[in-house]
Amino acid sequence: MMRGLVAAALGAAAVAASAQPAVIFELGGKFDRSFNQAAWEGAERWKKATGKPYLEFEIANAAQREQAVRRFAERGADPIVGVGFPMASAIDKVARAFPQRRFAIVDMVVDLPNVQSFVYREHEGAFLVGMLAAMASRSGRIGFVGGQDIPLVRKFLCGYEQGAKYAVPAVQTVSAMTGTTPQAWIDPVRGAELARSQIAQGADVVWAAAGTTGLGVMQAAKDAGKLSIGVDSNQNHLHPGAVLTSLVKRVDLAVFSAFEGVKPGVTALGLKEGALDLAMDEHNAKLVTPAMKVRVDAARADIVSGKLKVIDYTVANACR
Repeated sequence: MMRGLVAAALGAAAVAASAQPAVIFELGGKFDRSFNQAAWEGAERWKKATGKPYLEFEIANAAQREQAVRRFAERGADPIVGVGFPMASAIDKVARAFPQRRFAIVDMVVDLPNVQSFVYREHEGAFLVGMLAAMASRSGRIGFVGGQDIPLVRKFLCGYEQGAKYAVPAVQTVSAMTGTTPQAWIDPVRGAELARSQIAQGADVVWAAAGTTGLGVMQAAKDAGKLSIGVDSNQNHLHPGAVLTSLVKRVDLAVFSAFEGVKPGVTALGLKEGALDLAMDEHNAKLVTPAMKVRVDAARADIVSGKLKVIDYTVANACR
């Protein structure tokens, strides 16, 4: 029954999929205003640049991951891009079964000759976010709400803590993860609860690295008169004047690049490649002072040059 539903959802477009790229979005969908939306923007940019169509599918549950990848492969889509680490198993299985097809995955490594794996040095951008949060805080305590408790999210937290201490040595960070399953990415109610708890503990700036769960975090911070920080896409506009900044993770670069042509192997992206950045616009212009920006820009330059080393939790399995 489920397989039939996926086949119907992929629809007639997949029948003519030969030579058309395809992208499969994770839970939360392409308009999640965060991770998936950044991927969608990359696909749309490719479509505009080339004038060619692409195929897409938004999964509604875990069972659809492999089914969607396999269905696109059966109908000749190439390349097929899986957005998010939960797609790894599906990409691995289907890429082995269809060695003539090309695949790509974001945020996980699948070591096969027909797969390009895009990974990000999130800890570099998180370091800059931590600096801003610490410098903006008046209480000396900042918060962090992660999505699923996995090493990738711990990497965000580790970089955040390092940057905060670098800017303001006495700052304290309170943190919490939303859950241990992929559902943790799509639970804004729980996100709001965790944010309110951290605010009650004195945090006056809270970063949400939690997908759509983060929307609840940001709303709770706004309601309490505190600052939040967005992630993946520029979320400054969601609460103008109440979002300190957003760590923009250029997932669009990965999708656009894969659509242009898969290059098998691991592609690592960070500050040097312009794949991570802090969103600065009219919505947060009054929140980030020139002095704060000077310090962040100096740290960015030092990270890019290698002068300033930021611990990668997934490598060191430790933060301090």
